Amino acid sequence: MAGTFRVDRVVTSGTFSLDGGTWEVDNNVWLLGDDDEVLVVDAAHAAQPIVAAVAGRTVVAVVCTHGHDDHVTVAPELGRTLDAPVLLNPADDVLWEMTHPGVAHAALTDGQRITVGGTEVHALHTPGHSPGSTCLHVPEAGLLFTGDTLFQGGPGATGRSYSDFGTIIGSIRDRLFALPVETAVHTGHGDGTTIGTEAPHLEEWVRANG
Repeated sequence: MAGTFRVDRVVTSGTFSLDGGTWEVDNNVWLLGDDDEVLVVDAAHAAQPIVAAVAGRTVVAVVCTHGHDDHVTVAPELGRTLDAPVLLNPADDVLWEMTHPGVAHAALTDGQRITVGGTEVHALHTPGHSPGSTCLHVPEAGLLFTGDTLFQGGPGATGRSYSDFGTIIGSIRDRLFALPVETAVHTGHGDGTTIGTEAPHLEEWVRANG
C-alpha cells in the first residue's frame, strides 16, 4: 500500500549561463513521492544535497522541466547515482547539448503520466520560456510544478535565445489557467503561488510587454 504523498524542497545555488551572460541563481529542486518512492524535479547545481534528500528511496525518474543549464547541471550524475532515467522534452535538446554534449536522456512527452508513490503526475508541455518547457501537474494533490514557466507575479523570462513571449502567454493561458484556481504552484525559483492568484493578471502581463 502506498504511503502518504508529500513534497520536499531542496534549494541549491550556482549560475545560469546563456547568450554570453552568466547570473547567480538559487534553484528549487522538488522531490515528489512517499516514504518508498520519489520523483526528482530538476537537477540543479549540486548532486549531493539532492541525493541526501532522496534518503535512500527508489527514484522513479529525474525530470527536467526544461533544458537551461541551471536546471540540468547534474542530471546525468543524478541519473547514474540514483539509477534513474533522466527525462526532458526533446524540443529542448539544443539547450541540453550546450551543457551535456553527446549525453543521452529519455524523452518527456506532453500528456505523459508518471506514477510515484501511487500518485499520478501529468506532464504538460508549456513552451515559451524554452521550446520544451514542461510543467508537472499532480491532480490528486492539487499541485503544479512550473519550472520557469510561471512564477509568483508573472511568466518566466523570454528575453533570451529559444524563448518567446507570445508562446509562453499562450501556454499559461491555455494549459495552466485551465486548471482549478486552488491549484498550488511550486516554481523553479523563489516562492510559490496559486493559479487563482495569478490568473486575473494575464492581460496586465500582455500590456506590460506591449
